Amino acid sequence: MLQTSLVEPAPKKRIPSLPTQDDLPYDDGIPMETEQHRLQMELLINSLKPWLKQHGGGYVSGNMFVYFSTKQLRNQDFKGPDVFVVQGVSNHARKSWVVWEEGASPNVIIELLSESTAKYDKGKKKEIYQNQLKASEYYWFDPFNPEDWAGFELRGGVYEPSFPDAQNRLVSRTLGLALTRWHGIYEDAEAAWLRWETLQGTLLLTPQEAWDAEKRRATAEKRRATAEKRRATAEKRRATAEKRRATLAEQRADAEAQRAEAAEAEIAHLKALLAEKG
Repeated sequence: MLQTSLVEPAPKKRIPSLPTQDDLPYDDGIPMETEQHRLQMELLINSLKPWLKQHGGGYVSGNMFVYFSTKQLRNQDFKGPDVFVVQGVSNHARKSWVVWEEGASPNVIIELLSESTAKYDKGKKKEIYQNQLKASEYYWFDPFNPEDWAGFELRGGVYEPSFPDAQNRLVSRTLGLALTRWHGIYEDAEAAWLRWETLQGTLLLTPQEAWDAEKRRATAEKRRATAEKRRATAEKRRATAEKRRATLAEQRADAEAQRAEAAEAEIAHLKALLAEKG
């Protein structure tokens, strides 16, 4: 009689899964350096969101971690770009950007310089964005020194400088937009701001700016309509007064004609009396 022995199969080797944004640190507790930096970051992000929605979708954010390598450790990580754009993805909220989870790297990156970060942003970070993230375009801008701005385009795996166009703008061929230095007031702060602009020269507005502009337009339209109504009322009153003057003139003319007719009749009567007596 044959005896069979049951051999338990060897347990399958567990393949560790890659961490997701829920597993990775997303906050280092370090705030933006100045209010000017915060406002500049918000201006670039909030003005681009509506445009992305209308032009094929995408995600824009900033000051959050970007994970591009599974070898990254918490103490080796770096604070994410001040502003970054990823085209062709959904715009739902994220804790951080995890390249292997999203299946896409940032296309455009902008860093806002400061005294403490300028050297790193222009050196090590630029190398990381070029060699590891391979972002198509990289820009930097100093909110307190607007003359310190630059752009780079990835060509053959190396960042080549971008040069200002005839309007002194840095053109993003990836987005089909331009970055321009605009002097004006944003959130009650007057400064030279870095802003998105269409190639035709129209600034991209934040939702609040668009709402304020629409409110100003509606107010101006209401004032114009009110002024037009007042002009129409004044014209109607003028026409009514003119009609009254014409009526009075006609009445005066009728009365004058009646008086002349009566005078002629009286003269004719007197002539007849004189003729009888003669």
